[in-house]
Amino acid sequence: MRIGRITAALALLAASPVLAVLAGFILVGQGRPVLFRQARSGQHGVPFTLVKFRSMRDARDEAGHLLPDAERTTTIGAFLRRSRLDELPGLWNVARGEMNWIGPRPLLPETIHDLGERGRRRCEVRPGLTGYSQISGNTLLDLDDKIALDLWYVEHRSPRLDASILARTIGVMVLGERLRHHANSAIAAGGPSASDRANS
Repeated sequence: MRIGRITAALALLAASPVLAVLAGFILVGQGRPVLFRQARSGQHGVPFTLVKFRSMRDARDEAGHLLPDAERTTTIGAFLRRSRLDELPGLWNVARGEMNWIGPRPLLPETIHDLGERGRRRCEVRPGLTGYSQISGNTLLDLDDKIALDLWYVEHRSPRLDASILARTIGVMVLGERLRHHANSAIAAGGPSASDRANS
């Protein structure tokens, strides 16, 4: 854990020129604020403030309701999401010990609550900048499949698995998201049971 925090701090320092350039593009393309901050559930459900680059405008309809995400996502925002560069400021969360490099992505506290026992089990480990469901399809998966993959990771995590996820994350950043066949067995093995669904 301490090594992860140190490497995150060093990575944040090394990436500072890239962060500055991206922040400039966001200012021009979207305006302020540059960063998106939101309360998320950490290990054991302890809340923390997630930091990432903002990828959407605060555009609303005549009634004051937020427009759909697709209508609010800017060109630079779409690029940041596809390349995962919007997550770079999250190195700050890793350096603070609130997140790991690898782990289930942090969810909203209310989502964790609604997941019941599955949410509790998912929070047994620190959330990560990237995780098993992120390299297995991510936005192409529904929530239940993501949770199944996250729970599979919690049960099978190891340094070797983390290294594999990190390497595959680089592939996703370059090639984009796609469904992975290797995830099928994990979904089947870690999928929510009837009792889990009843508790959620």
